[in-house]
Amino acid sequence: MKKEFYWRCLFFLAGILVLSFGLALVIKGQAIGVGSWDVLHIGLAQTVGLTIGSWSIILGFIILAVNGFITKSWPQLGTYLDMIISGVFLDIFIYLLPEVDGLFMQFLAFIAGIVLLGFGCGMYMVANIGVGPRDTLMILLVQRLGWSVNRARTTLEVVVAVVGFVLGGPIGVGTLIMAFGLGPVVQWALTININLFQRVSGVDSAILG
Repeated sequence: MKKEFYWRCLFFLAGILVLSFGLALVIKGQAIGVGSWDVLHIGLAQTVGLTIGSWSIILGFIILAVNGFITKSWPQLGTYLDMIISGVFLDIFIYLLPEVDGLFMQFLAFIAGIVLLGFGCGMYMVANIGVGPRDTLMILLVQRLGWSVNRARTTLEVVVAVVGFVLGGPIGVGTLIMAFGLGPVVQWALTININLFQRVSGVDSAILG
């Protein structure tokens, strides 16, 4: 039992750090475009104030409230931890990473960010300690509508991108890439990390069960 808990905590925390670093890379390569949610986060940070990570946390609380109203249940503690830790480390990584000059280098940062973001998401999800607010919506669609992770994730990304654009957020080619490309990366990462988790811990991950 202790071994299982250790591995769950390790996958959870490592996944959050990896996805936060990946998201910071995407933002550093924002000349290509940013993800749907960050269209909104960046727009709020520029027009209202506060940091991108702060708005990620604030909107996370709002999403949890809506999700709780629909499901009539409280999320796991890990959901709150994910929301807060990822928002804090996002701001830290944005501060520590140097500015990326040139369109080609920004493109590389953007692509690397997508891969790390998707892999980190799949990594912490298999820990089954609690997923981030935005992923609670994704899993809700999977469980209630029988959608695949790919379809649920892509649908959410597209809807949020449209809303963000209406609110004046920045949209580029990268936004479309994130909307249609991140879902398959997360699906791929889930498969890899479920198998890895089962090997190292000796137990199954029931993230979508």
